[in-house]
Amino acid sequence: MIFADSSYFIALAREKDRWHKDALRISERIKESMIISELIISESITMVGSFDGGKAGKTLYEYFVDNCKIEFINEEIMEKAMDTFLKYDGSISLADASSIEIMKKYGINKIISFDSDFDKANEIDRIK
Repeated sequence: MIFADSSYFIALAREKDRWHKDALRISERIKESMIISELIISESITMVGSFDGGKAGKTLYEYFVDNCKIEFINEEIMEKAMDTFLKYDGSISLADASSIEIMKKYGINKIISFDSDFDKANEIDRIK
């Protein structure tokens, strides 16, 4: 299993995104199942919808439901995410901190992301 960040899905969905070709290349090589959180869904749909309209956001949502394991943030993950957020002194987002905590929960060390903030976490191998 591999964690996938919103930056990957936004790039995959938007031909005008600077990372679009890289996202397509990655999508052809990834064989593992993907796991995301509802925060990834929210970030991705919000961005794609703001650029390309609500229907594009809905299409992306349907992709998530059909192709990804969705982990919902509970109180325990949020508490750990706040600790991770503090560990990096606010230099990563709370959404990214929660992604890191979900990865720890499932023993995942690979993330598909164009967000270099994940490079701060030495235990994570960022696929870009």
